[in-house]
Parts: sequence; structure tokens; C-alpha cells
Amino acid sequence: MDRLKTTRQFHLPAIGQRIVKTSVAVFITLLVYYLRGYRGAEMPAEAAITAIICMQPYVRDTRDFAVSRFVGTLIGAAWGLGFLLLLLVFPSMGEILLLVYLRMAVGVMLTLYTCVLVRKPDTSAQAAIVFVCVVIAFPEIEAPLQQAVERFAGVLLGTFASIAVNVFRLPRDKERGQVFFVKIADLVPDRLSTLPAAAHFRLNYLYQDGAKICLMSAHAPAFFTLTMSHTKLSVPFIVMDGAAIYDANENLYLQTENVAPAESEALRERLDSLGLGYFLYTIHHNKVCIFHQGKLRPEEKAVYDVMRRSPYRSYLEGEIYRAEEIVYLKVIDEEERLRALEEELSPFLAGRKLRMVRREQSVPGVSALYFYTDTATFPEAEARLMRILREKEPGLSPREVFLPAPYRSEHDAMHVLHRVANLYEPLKILRLFPRLRAYLMNRN
Repeated sequence: MDRLKTTRQFHLPAIGQRIVKTSVAVFITLLVYYLRGYRGAEMPAEAAITAIICMQPYVRDTRDFAVSRFVGTLIGAAWGLGFLLLLLVFPSMGEILLLVYLRMAVGVMLTLYTCVLVRKPDTSAQAAIVFVCVVIAFPEIEAPLQQAVERFAGVLLGTFASIAVNVFRLPRDKERGQVFFVKIADLVPDRLSTLPAAAHFRLNYLYQDGAKICLMSAHAPAFFTLTMSHTKLSVPFIVMDGAAIYDANENLYLQTENVAPAESEALRERLDSLGLGYFLYTIHHNKVCIFHQGKLRPEEKAVYDVMRRSPYRSYLEGEIYRAEEIVYLKVIDEEERLRALEEELSPFLAGRKLRMVRREQSVPGVSALYFYTDTATFPEAEARLMRILREKEPGLSPREVFLPAPYRSEHDAMHVLHRVANLYEPLKILRLFPRLRAYLMNRN
């Protein structure tokens, strides 16, 4: 019930740049017509509509779309002008409006077919819209050529306005002295999912531009190895709930917080006395090696059968190599039994240098208890990583960016990365407003 309530939390998403840019482009088109003397019902809508449709997330997409929009507009305007001239030359064809509308429908068909002939099928809808806009006012059209030219010019105005606004960028600073900490749980729903394409593109762009982004995961680095293999990362990862710092570029664990042998031995004896099987996660020669102790129960096997398919996880038989290499222990069971086990082990863990975390697994109805050393936490791992990074770059400062509510869709991933981008590249004009800059930089 608590989890259900949590997932229903709501937060307002940030106003994206595309929303702002579209609004500015629409204002520019309306301003041009206002300066030309248009008011109220006389104000043409084609330019504003075009600006809305042509505005794309990336400049390259806007240009490509604008070219297609121009071709479709030209085709639609040409057929519209031809239609009006035909009615002007043969007035008898416009005497019965019902037949005129039938001919308009035929004109739409010819317009669409022309787009197919010139191998521009993506522009067909736009061409048909322009055709209808040119001819729809018949018979109250006194100058067909002027009508067609004005509609065509309106579409071009909207197209150029959207391109100009999208290409224009306000001067920005680059906060190269900040390290941004982002949780993987805010970018993907679970460890078996892949990063959405748009989010991956955005993350790659930030990395290539020099942003220092540390991704943090509750799990081993298998996710990074699979999903981020073609990404040039600028900062090592924090993995295993903060128990390890992993450099994917060097395939090297820079630092680990292992469970003390005496603590792991005492915990293993207690689990053995309860007749429980468990997994031991160790790091041996920079590889995660996973051993199972005891009999493999159905609940454990269900999770094991899913996880062992990954080529980046090594499940081994027999006794562990060295007790001092244990990073954490893991017990898997059904949710209800695991809750009872959690309550039973709480007194045992009191006063020990161990901490316990419960987490759902990939199999429905099955959860797991993770046992780490008490120093294996994200905050402490952040501090350890900052010390490592400051050895090369003194003066670096940490900055956490996270979701205010649990992950719901890939839009959340983009929200987090857009927030990182805005913090990494704040507007230079904000220097004139230090209080506003401090507010925007400090809010999450």
C-alpha cells in the first residue's frame, strides 16, 4: 500500500526549451502580421501553425522538416492557384457550390498524388492543407494569384521563424567544476531495461561536451557494460548501493567497501542456522564473481535463471576465493517470508557494522535482502569519489540531480538529463541576477 501511494505522487515537469522556442516563434509570426496592419479576424493563421509544426527538438530535424514543409507548400499553393485560375477562366464551373467542393476534393487528391510522384510523401498532408487554405474562401476571392502568394508567404514566414528561433542560442556558461550525481533508477525502471534512445543521445552529448556526470546504481556494473559500451564516460560509476566505485573506461574498480570477514562469517552462520541459501557477491581480480551457498530454492532459481543469461555476470560453484573480497550478501525469497526474515534479523544486526536493504527482484512477488558494510552508502561513496577526482582537479564540487517522485516513464529520464544540462550550461545573463541564479542552481 505504501508503494502504491508513492507511485501516485505527482510533480509538475519543467517547461522545456521546445515549448519556449515554439511560443517565441509564434509570437514572431504574429508580430510581423501585426506590423503589416492585420488585426482580429483578418490575422492569417498559416504562419503561426507552420511555426508550431516546424519546431523540432533538434536544429537538424527543424531544417529537414522545413525543407519538406517548403516543398509541400509549393505543391499545394501551385495546385490551389491552378484551381482558382481555372474557375476564373470558366466562371460556369463555379456556379454550383456543391460541384465546386467536389472539384476541391479532386484537387486534394491531385495534390497528394503529386507529392508521391516527386517522392515527397511525407509532405503530402502539408500540401493538401495549403491547397485547401488557398481555395476554401471561394467564391469570395477576387485575386487568386495574391491569395496563393499570401498563403505561400505565410507558410514561409512560419518556417523561417521556427528555424531562426531554434538555431539561435543565448550565451551560456559551462560549469566544468561541478560533478553531477544521477541515479540510474531515475533513468530506467529496472536493471534489465535499456536507456531510452533520446536519453542516451542526450547523455552522450553532455559527456562529449565535457560534463562530469556520475551515474549511481544499486546493482553491479553489468548494466553500464551493456548499455554504455559505446559512450566515452568522463567520471567513474558508483555501483552496488555505494559499495564500489567502478571505472568503465579502464574496466577497473577504483575502490570497494567490503564486508569485514568477521561480520560476514557471523551473518553466514546465522543464515545457515535458519536453513537459508544466499548469494555472495565478491570482486576478484576486477571481476564480479557470484557464489551461492546452500540449496537453491525455487524463488532463488527464478531470479537466477533471469540474471545468469547476462554475459557480464559470473555465477560460480563452490566456496568463495577469499572472505575479505565479499562486497555484499543477498537472500532471495517471497515477499511475505522476506519481511518476516527482515524483522527476525534486525536484532541480530544491531550493533554490527552491517546494514540491510530490501529490494524487489525481476520476478513478481519475489524480493531480496542485501547485506552491506555500514559504510557502503551513496553519500559516503560520493565523498570517496570526490576525493579521488580532486586529486587531479582540485576545487570540484558535487551536485545531486534526482527525481522528486519515483520513475514512471522515459519522460522522467529526459527531465533529469535536461535538468543536468541546464545546471551544466546556465545562461550568462543570469549573472546579472545572482539571487535568481542561485535559486535556479540550487533547486532540484
